[in-house]
Amino acid sequence: MHTHPLFPLAKAIPLALCCGQYKTLYSMCSAAFRDEVSLEEFVSFASDFQRDGTPYAEQPLSVVPLAGMSRFVWTTSDGQKGLSAAIDSQGTIHGLRLAHLTPHPETDRIVSRHLYRLPFRGEWFTFWGGMNELVNYHYAYDNQRYAYDFLLLKDGRSCSGDPSVNESYYAFGQPIVAPCAGTVVKVVADVPDNSPVGVMNEQQPAGNFVEIDHGQGEFSVLAHLQQHSITVRPGDRVAAGDVLGRCGNSGNSSEAHLHFQVSNALDPYTAVSIPIRFQSHAAIVQGMFVRG
Repeated sequence: MHTHPLFPLAKAIPLALCCGQYKTLYSMCSAAFRDEVSLEEFVSFASDFQRDGTPYAEQPLSVVPLAGMSRFVWTTSDGQKGLSAAIDSQGTIHGLRLAHLTPHPETDRIVSRHLYRLPFRGEWFTFWGGMNELVNYHYAYDNQRYAYDFLLLKDGRSCSGDPSVNESYYAFGQPIVAPCAGTVVKVVADVPDNSPVGVMNEQQPAGNFVEIDHGQGEFSVLAHLQQHSITVRPGDRVAAGDVLGRCGNSGNSSEAHLHFQVSNALDPYTAVSIPIRFQSHAAIVQGMFVRG
């Protein structure tokens, strides 16, 4: 049974949708939501979406804290549809998404040849990760479909102090380590960290990063690292756990976090992402705390 304190409130959302209680569900939404979507529009869309009546799993697939709210994700028992809802402590819905989910079984069933450790030390939070677009926005793109974004959370928050300053974020400056033995093949180290936080560099989406060739056609990328923090160079041999650099907020990044993926070729923008076999976890999905 899920132990999140908001679960007793949150579980009413998929139940209302499954039972056709669309007006009740709409009444749970915030005034701002109702200003954007009329009751008639909501009922029309929700009833069409739920036409086949497939029920949702009782337990949410993921729960993510979001600035005083929590975002819950449920999927139907057949995995074909998903529901995400951002709610506050009173049970008011501030964001609601109903989505048809497109699986990719031809690649979902593949696993990496190598076993990978988590590329950090201590306990981090999985902000994006999993095999549908509601828990992992990367999933829509074959070159990063099985990527992860990790950050540090304390008491449900990723920073303390001025949220516009990189140093306020718990993940900023934390050591990032090699996930598996291999040879460093590419390094970018001089991209400035985004300042103030929230301004993103779309021209250099990966920011500062390290790419490692692990052999057998597998290449890992560790991105958004801190400017001038990378301590390895192309040609260096690394062992699993060796420090590569420090977590930063460079590139197309909204706050300090680590982007980690494994691909089947050298260029991560044109390669195909590979599902990662981890040493310590059978599967890692958004909402999980994991320890490196």
